[in-house]
Amino acid sequence: MLTAGFLVVTALCAVDTVFQMLYFLHMLQLNSYRNERYIKWSKEHEQEVLPSSRFFGFVGLAVMLIFSAGKLASWEVAPSIGVWIAAALMAVTVIRDIPKKAKKPLVITGRVKRMMVTFGVLAVLVLGGSFLLGFLTEFAYLGAAAALFLLWLLLIVAVVPVVNTVNQPIEKRINDRFIDEAKQILADSPRLTVIGITGSYGKTSTKYFLNALLSAQYNVLATPGSVNTPLGLVRIIRENLKPSHEVFLAEMGAKNVGDIQELCELVHPTIGILTSIGPQHLETFQTMENIVSTKFELADALPADGFICLNIDNEHIAGRAVTNTRTVSYGVAADSTAQYRGSDLTVGPSGSTFTVTAPDGESCTYTTRLLGAHNIQNLVGCIALAHTLGVSLKKLVYPVRLLKPVEHRLELLPNGFIDDAYNANPVGFRAALDVLADFDGQRVLVTPGMVELGEKQEELNEQCGAYAADKCDYAVLVGEKQAPPLKKGLLSAGFPRERLYVAKTLQDGLNWVATLPPEGPRTVLLENDLPDNFL
Repeated sequence: MLTAGFLVVTALCAVDTVFQMLYFLHMLQLNSYRNERYIKWSKEHEQEVLPSSRFFGFVGLAVMLIFSAGKLASWEVAPSIGVWIAAALMAVTVIRDIPKKAKKPLVITGRVKRMMVTFGVLAVLVLGGSFLLGFLTEFAYLGAAAALFLLWLLLIVAVVPVVNTVNQPIEKRINDRFIDEAKQILADSPRLTVIGITGSYGKTSTKYFLNALLSAQYNVLATPGSVNTPLGLVRIIRENLKPSHEVFLAEMGAKNVGDIQELCELVHPTIGILTSIGPQHLETFQTMENIVSTKFELADALPADGFICLNIDNEHIAGRAVTNTRTVSYGVAADSTAQYRGSDLTVGPSGSTFTVTAPDGESCTYTTRLLGAHNIQNLVGCIALAHTLGVSLKKLVYPVRLLKPVEHRLELLPNGFIDDAYNANPVGFRAALDVLADFDGQRVLVTPGMVELGEKQEELNEQCGAYAADKCDYAVLVGEKQAPPLKKGLLSAGFPRERLYVAKTLQDGLNWVATLPPEGPRTVLLENDLPDNFL
């Protein structure tokens, strides 16, 4: 009885170890494999680090430890009773710890597999050693084995960053080899034009638009999705770049000073486009000055015979001079002095119409299914870049007309939902609300607000809440932690309290939306959808 029970407890501890490992590796991945960010996340999410589900297993192991010492019964009976109580309670924990479906699932990359191997070795040493400690000593040290099981399950959250650190040398060697291969591939493509795309927001949309426009005349390769990190670019270069490609569009993301410079040293762009600068990732950048200097690392890296397209409607971009390379400015503001000017802009639920005037005075009118003035601003920048590269304005009319919204970025769905769930920033949030306001009937905002805005996060969320007050008829705020500043902003601007709902989860919020009374056609704006590490 004792041996069988001890085997069951050990097996259940092993299963829960796997479940916890997958969860905490996922959180590490969502925090960009940065130990400091993972540690900060763990401190801010005690409920996820030590959920109530794990309480049962901990109590069971504690009971096993106490019974094994014979404190509650005679030595002959107590260990067996304690072991089976532990097995029953551990089974409850294991069932409740079964991984839930994540919004952005764990990606099983080579790095994750290697971390799993290292973690597995540690787990076998601890769990196997604990089992042998009890079994080979004929359970004389059963209490010590129970204590080791308990300590291990408590500390798995801390083991993950340790494994990450242990694996750093091998990861660096592997990454350096991949980087060298990517650099060699680029060096063997002397006729390839590399275009860097950066900005606080609008990067991915701009890349998709530019890919469509330049493909009218060139063979283009663009990084897929939101791939914008050094290793992401390296993977695309190694796996997808062919000698036949004439243009490579490299999206460049940054969360720290020097990140764009690192990407430029990897791919050596000769052309760039800077879409916008604003308070994004303030948590890591700390100041707007750091954000500005980092985004302009793209311009600083360009050669004298290259050029960079600059959105001078943005005050942070307009206020900074570029002297090392040629600049091509664009904008859609009514008083814009840009070289490429967007004008006569009409934006509605079915799409947009606008005119672009080039530096030589030539004008061309475009229609597109894209929603939102900020999308048109990005599109004008793409037209400016393509035209500067030799694609005629008229040749761009057809690809502009065929453009589809980028997935999860102001994407109008057949069910009346506007999917703007990929991300949220103050400018994009307001632009999405302006789009919602253009729709007739019942307008509903569903949002968890914005994150990674540092000390300004509450202030900026409150401001967006106030801006939303006259743009929607109902508001659903997702997440009790995220809701307060948005709620404060909405109510301070006169939004009816009875039309506001704070939901625990997105599904809870959507269920509430389904109960709303019919008031004409319903349009629901899904603005931002936080990944699991923020909830």
